Amino acid sequence: MGQLAERVGVRTPSLYSHIVNQDDLNRRIAALAFVEAAEAIRAGTQGHAGRDALGAAARAFRTFVLTHPGRYAATIGVDPVGPDDLIAVAGARLVDSLTAVLESYGVGPDDMDHALRALRSFFHGFATLQAAHGFQWPTDIDESYEWLIALVDRGLRSPGPAGPAGPSSGRAPGGRSPSSGPVSARGAAAGDPPSPPLRHTSTSG
Repeated sequence: MGQLAERVGVRTPSLYSHIVNQDDLNRRIAALAFVEAAEAIRAGTQGHAGRDALGAAARAFRTFVLTHPGRYAATIGVDPVGPDDLIAVAGARLVDSLTAVLESYGVGPDDMDHALRALRSFFHGFATLQAAHGFQWPTDIDESYEWLIALVDRGLRSPGPAGPAGPSSGRAPGGRSPSSGPVSARGAAAGDPPSPPLRHTSTSG
């Protein structure tokens, strides 16, 4: 806390007029990161669906992590303590942004938890490895990321065990084509998230 006070040009006791303690500071940073990542994804995906929305979301997410690695790291392992907790509210915005992308593929409520975990595992894993300088081979990293996006796109377009809409059906639940429903300015392509925001905002799953 002393280093932070020195950096912002105030005495350490003055910080406690704004924050409670170190944990409170960390949670505020995590909430800010959730909101900023969500807004970056919403801005990139607005007006797009399917592969275009997926690619835009993936690139926006990676850019955020690489630009703010410390800020993003604060989101790992932080859990909300209630439905109105700032982590729950901010985390729900990020979940809504990703849910909209998946809904544009026709992923329904029964599969949404699985799809969100899979999407986060792919893109979080790649971005955090890159941020930690974990890729040492000479192969172009951007090309590898585009390869990953294409891999996820093929998986989402292929009917899974519970059968999200794919090329064989050509339409999402409710008769909506996976490629015809652009993500709206609100970030949700159709309706509310499939379950309460608190359920998805934990990063430990």
